[in-house]
Amino acid sequence: MPGERLTVRRASEVGRFPGAAPPTRVEVSIQKQEKKREDGGCRRWFRKICPCCCKRQNSSSYDVTDKVELKVPSPTPPPVISPEPTKPKPENGEAKEMEERQIVFLSLRSHNVFSEMKLKVCSVDLLSSRTGQNRKEHHTDLYHGDELIIRRGQTFQMEMELNRPYDPDTDKILLELKTGPLPLVSKGTHVIIPLVDHLEDGRWEAKITEQSDNKIKLSVNSPANAVVGLYGFTVTSRHVKNETANTHNPDKNIVIVFNPWCEEDTVFLDDEEQRKEYVLNDTGRIYYGTEKQIGARTWNFGQFHEGILEACLFILEKSDMPPSGRGDPINVVRVISAMINVQDDLGVLVGNWSGNYSDGVSPAAWSSSVEILRKYHSTGGEPVKYGQCWVFSGVTTTVLRCLGIPARSVTNFQSAHDTDVSLTTDVYFDEKMEPIDELNSDSVWNFHVWNDCWMARPDLPPGNGGWQAVDSTPQETSQGTFCCGPASLSAIRSGHVYLKHDAPFVFAEVNSDKIYWQRNLDGTFSQVHSEKKAVGHCISTKAVGSDDREDITYLYKHPEGSEEERIAVETASRYGSKPEVYSAPIAEDVCVEVKMDGEGPRIGSDAQLRIVVKNMSSQPRRATLHSQAAVMYYTGVLKNAIKKDQILVELLPNEAGGNSSQKRIEWVLPYQQYQDQLVDQAALMMTLSGRVTETKQVLANQMTFRLRTPDLKITPIGEAVVGKEMSAKITFTNPLPRTLKGVLFRVEGLGLQKGHEVVVGDVGGHSTVTLTEHFIPTQPGTRKLVASLDCKQLSQVHGVADIVVLEK
Repeated sequence: MPGERLTVRRASEVGRFPGAAPPTRVEVSIQKQEKKREDGGCRRWFRKICPCCCKRQNSSSYDVTDKVELKVPSPTPPPVISPEPTKPKPENGEAKEMEERQIVFLSLRSHNVFSEMKLKVCSVDLLSSRTGQNRKEHHTDLYHGDELIIRRGQTFQMEMELNRPYDPDTDKILLELKTGPLPLVSKGTHVIIPLVDHLEDGRWEAKITEQSDNKIKLSVNSPANAVVGLYGFTVTSRHVKNETANTHNPDKNIVIVFNPWCEEDTVFLDDEEQRKEYVLNDTGRIYYGTEKQIGARTWNFGQFHEGILEACLFILEKSDMPPSGRGDPINVVRVISAMINVQDDLGVLVGNWSGNYSDGVSPAAWSSSVEILRKYHSTGGEPVKYGQCWVFSGVTTTVLRCLGIPARSVTNFQSAHDTDVSLTTDVYFDEKMEPIDELNSDSVWNFHVWNDCWMARPDLPPGNGGWQAVDSTPQETSQGTFCCGPASLSAIRSGHVYLKHDAPFVFAEVNSDKIYWQRNLDGTFSQVHSEKKAVGHCISTKAVGSDDREDITYLYKHPEGSEEERIAVETASRYGSKPEVYSAPIAEDVCVEVKMDGEGPRIGSDAQLRIVVKNMSSQPRRATLHSQAAVMYYTGVLKNAIKKDQILVELLPNEAGGNSSQKRIEWVLPYQQYQDQLVDQAALMMTLSGRVTETKQVLANQMTFRLRTPDLKITPIGEAVVGKEMSAKITFTNPLPRTLKGVLFRVEGLGLQKGHEVVVGDVGGHSTVTLTEHFIPTQPGTRKLVASLDCKQLSQVHGVADIVVLEK
């Protein structure tokens, strides 16, 4: 209509991303051309910063703007933008206008004009983008999502927009953080953060670092002992002459985690490469098998994956630990070790060593913590079926790294399970040197996987900080709860088992002596033999910066047989239930051992071992050996004996160091004898016992071994580029001469594709199966595609391929 001017503004021009808004929405302002009363620069500026105090009257002499929203079909070209006519600036230009603003502002302050205006917070920007300054500086940019995730003991930034300029002389602003169901200032769960002129370490404080008109930027400092967890955030503002405060709730949360980069934090780790490995690396290696047949499998920890941080915080909330205790990593680690198993508190995983997993997932089929934790969280805390030690350890590593505590999975081969706190592993025989099964409650696991975590130990004497052992597999109770640790490795190495937590149990796992007892005719028992090197071998973890295996046995114990190691054992035994266990040395001139060629027997073939008996005396010797082969769970519990033999051995004198005094006995276990007997890990134990006729010396030896399973071969196909489809070929050959029933593959690759199952079905004897996976990489860098096979007749079959993904 005449006298009207249409000005069209694309919504995208004032949005966050210019030009990115949908073309179907525009804003049209109909501005009635009335004769306007010209305002000076000062009045225009003051109306802009404080419209509530300088409102225009609704009269015909002022602008009247009607906003109309039009829906325009997308093919219609956008209207031409008509620029607003520029208004002439006052004489002497912008400099004069700025001078006028300053004069008006000072005049208003001197007349207490602002005293009638309440200070209000209009908006808060936590600067929480993954690519922003906060997340980058706090090493939290790998976490999924755009929440503000910060590490304690370090400053972070935020921006605020107020309804008017902030006046430090008359205005007060307080930041408030609250965590837990009943936040209390005295418990550190209700934090009130004041504004200060200078930030000091070790306390909650905030400082204004930038101010422009109504906007301010704050630098906020947190102490290195702050409670970790999920915090609600609000801002309170008021004027000194106005008792009524205004509270702004931006409806944004802040997550605080531990900080290994902060020297004042208890979990500080002074090595950047180790921090990258033990905090930031989301994949790793877990070792299994026997000391002579060490196997390795890749595990996706996935601590930064979508939903994992929420699941870890949920575990903390579900535990009985009060929120005020979450500032101490010793408490947190101990609670996590209890919450990962189902005992006592309906934790994450149900342990199952029965071999029957029909109502859940076989422990050997898992290769990632992600699915386990997300399932536990999404069901509101329903325990996931099933886990064994390496699964408990893998999930524990994920949770600790996610919360900011340096952690690693550790495997101990020939790991003792001491059930009576004797700090010895006891084996009982009857009068005929036959094992007494009902008394043999102690066991030696082929391998056992637990965790190390890094922290200072201010609760212990100096020198006991650093790596601490923590075990989430439910074995024995600790103070009434199925948990274990943290136990100082330094204390374990020295035999100082009186230091908390659970040092006696861990010491027995890695350095207990194996004591053999024989029942006398009167029912008492006599010690007939001892093995001082039977327990705690090849303690292994993934090396920093590579997939190599690192042997860390030296951290847990002194060299076997050294004076230091013997002193540690004797020191520890004084605090056990059998302090007088060690008898006088027994003269021995005959020894027996079991040897294995190469990497050992493979499943599907006959198992072959070699028994070697040596005579170290100058006299001939005769002995009768009893051999027994039994199927064994990897925990050291025997299922049943499948082969027994009695062997008569005659040894010539040891003359001038010749080999004539040595006898080699080839021992064979046919495939037909074990094919229907094996359980998880395909583990067996060979037990030898006997007595030398001439000297009555007792001979005893036990050796565990496993039947090796094949690997899955994974071959990447095509160029690996972010956003571009590629594929990988997974090949498996059945090593058995029989059909495998219900074969299932599990495939996952962080940054490559989500975990999923592929049902294969039956696979004939010695047949080969090839599976081709198609996926689109989403993250650049070296990624790992992990696959495992789930089948009742065959376990511990898995494979991994490194795929270097390029940027698009």
